[in-house]
Amino acid sequence: MKHLILFIITLSPLTGFAQKSLPEDVVKSIKARIEYGHSPSIVVGIIDKYGPQYYLFGTKTEGGEPVNEHSIYEIGSITKTFTGILLASAKMNPNAPARKYLPAGVTLPSRNGKQITLGHLSDHTSALPRLPANLMPANPSNPYADYTVEQLYAFLKSCTLTRDIGSAYEYSNLAQGLLGHILALKAGKSFEALVVEKIALPLGMTSTKITFDDRMRQNLAIGHSDGEPAANWDIPTLAGAGAIRSSLHDMLLYVAANMGLKKSKLKRAMQMSHQPRHDKVGGGTRVGLGWHISKGAEGDVIWHNGGTGGYRTFAGFVKETGKGVVVLTNSTKGADDIGFHLLNSNAKLIEVKRSGAIALKKAADAKDAEAAWLTYLDLKGNQPDAYDFDEGELNALGYNYLQAGKVKEALTIFNVNVLEFPNSSNVYDSYGEALMKDGQKELAIENYNKSLELDPTNTNAISMLVTLGVKVPEAAVYVDPAILESYVGKYELSPGFFITITREGNRLFGQATGQVRFEMFAKSNDEFYLRVVEARITFASAGGKVVSLRWYQGVQELVGMKVE
Repeated sequence: MKHLILFIITLSPLTGFAQKSLPEDVVKSIKARIEYGHSPSIVVGIIDKYGPQYYLFGTKTEGGEPVNEHSIYEIGSITKTFTGILLASAKMNPNAPARKYLPAGVTLPSRNGKQITLGHLSDHTSALPRLPANLMPANPSNPYADYTVEQLYAFLKSCTLTRDIGSAYEYSNLAQGLLGHILALKAGKSFEALVVEKIALPLGMTSTKITFDDRMRQNLAIGHSDGEPAANWDIPTLAGAGAIRSSLHDMLLYVAANMGLKKSKLKRAMQMSHQPRHDKVGGGTRVGLGWHISKGAEGDVIWHNGGTGGYRTFAGFVKETGKGVVVLTNSTKGADDIGFHLLNSNAKLIEVKRSGAIALKKAADAKDAEAAWLTYLDLKGNQPDAYDFDEGELNALGYNYLQAGKVKEALTIFNVNVLEFPNSSNVYDSYGEALMKDGQKELAIENYNKSLELDPTNTNAISMLVTLGVKVPEAAVYVDPAILESYVGKYELSPGFFITITREGNRLFGQATGQVRFEMFAKSNDEFYLRVVEARITFASAGGKVVSLRWYQGVQELVGMKVE
């Protein structure tokens, strides 16, 4: 363990004075995370009526300077709460159509005569996708940097919504980025200038900006991914989704103002942003303007987290207890559980384990791919419960090696991922790609076939098999999610007997009254078959809308009219 430090600084610029300490279980958990390489630093801030307390662990980078309360982190999607507050403080009705504020000639998709409002953009019910399809970064390590306003407008013009506006929660960086863009257009200045003028400067948040100044750059906690330094993200066009950089000191000022502990002209706007607009997330979580609201043992936890290429962050508070918490890390290993645990006594801390991906990387970098494989066997055989082999971490590490031309190392990591997650379509797909690059055609085909077996809608596996000269099974047909969505509903096959069709991503499911749910596999855009029984289903449309389905099983044929 290197350079682990713990500072406890208790200041009281608000009212009174209280000496406090971080709970022992939290301290133990943070120390383990840093020792195990989860992050070079984790900083925790708590704010209440007695003032802020800062708990500072670790360094700005491996072997670097200790962090302090002024160290700079990318706060990622916590930016969305700033965007929501800016909307609430502007003279703009959240129920107004967003199209009203875009330049002439710029279109915004609608559906069934309903338009996307500013509020829909803020509470993730706009029906816009998570990201625009034309986001194709020149540098994947800084994915938003070269995405332009012109590209944004072009995507909005071509976009077709796959669900009704306001009908469901779908987290969307695109929507929030568009909202930030609209707010900036209305104000006649950049999103950053708007944040600084309306929120940061009034609250005394002098280190909260998007563009680094010299002091922020000097105080930067370097982001990390898989134990290696990561590039900072630049988000010019979609800034409202996640572009802000800040410090623990500043973020506690922000949380204090949201709680009403710090007097601010933004009080009314902040309170408005906390009001639940819907509960479509599931699990009892509701959404306001940017903020999420979850039930806790001591009261509602109003919160948001964030993540960029090298950072994970959390900010939240409970008005009933008058307590707010900020957690910032400079790695892609998050610590949301710490934030929730400090605000909600029912929320548990995760079991902290060493990173299996980092252990394999150290072995491969020190020696070779065989050393990484032997390390894996040793860890699984002698310390089976001490290491966490995370699918995403392993996959990212494998691709890092693949992009660096270290194919043998990539093959080893992807092979480990297949062993750890044998029911994941994605791990076989990735392994197949590495095998192709290594010239192992037959094994590549075998893994792509397995990926397709687990997920018949995996278009990449279909494409790769065709490239390898393999005839893809007829069942492996990709159907656009918008078409799948049109089939969602309830169909009556006989009085009181229904089949309910639902969609999860690119997969379609059915469930008959009183029976278990089954998956449906596409043979064409409107014909599907089942694997649980010998049966198939076709859908029929009239006037551009799906009106019925036909169920074929043996010699039996049933027609079900769509009733919902």
